[in-house]
Amino acid sequence: MRVIVVEDEPAMADAVVRGLRRDGMAVDVAYDGDEGSEKLSVTRYDVAVLDRDLPGRSGDDLCDELVAAGGLTRVLMLTASGTPADKVEGLSRGADDYLAKPFDFPELVARVRALGRRATPAVPPTLRAGDVVLDPARRTVLRSGRPVELTRKEFGVLEVLLAAGGAVVSSEELLERVWDENADPFTTTVRVTVMTLRKKLGAPGPIDTVVGAGYRVPADGPPTA
Repeated sequence: MRVIVVEDEPAMADAVVRGLRRDGMAVDVAYDGDEGSEKLSVTRYDVAVLDRDLPGRSGDDLCDELVAAGGLTRVLMLTASGTPADKVEGLSRGADDYLAKPFDFPELVARVRALGRRATPAVPPTLRAGDVVLDPARRTVLRSGRPVELTRKEFGVLEVLLAAGGAVVSSEELLERVWDENADPFTTTVRVTVMTLRKKLGAPGPIDTVVGAGYRVPADGPPTA
């Protein structure tokens, strides 16, 4: 899941980013509204976490821009303005959710994940292909009922591939969806991660390589291990 946090308080922004990354999300950060608008214009995010009171463009302005663009990015307003009237105003602008500061971090993570599932088509809460089962909320993977321990990036790659429902996913898209803006697009990061993921999942391998196109997990999964 690719997320952007737009927050002008660096300590708060960095804490949110670290926490979301610990939960396996690819997270970018912007410290003012103008920087946030620029990043939102060039990268497709699943969720945008927006403070309402920002230097430059406000969080309300960014929300308006996203709604007008008609994209799939879901908006979570994260702000100190937590009165019912403030919430009504934020939601009426097209925000998908509204969380007032201070907040419980597990609740923030749960809300971001819930918004991420509201893509089109909707992604089911549990992803599976054959005997491979991935639970994004619990951060677990099972192969033939056996737990598989994965790194955050391995988990993210498998999550994107399973969510594709058998479609081919390019290396470029995996890099965009699983890593953040600091990733080097010219590295072999994706290939190496897929290689280690295959080893951990074991035989028969569930991930196919489509030469010149990318990777896929067949919707019906591999033969039972």
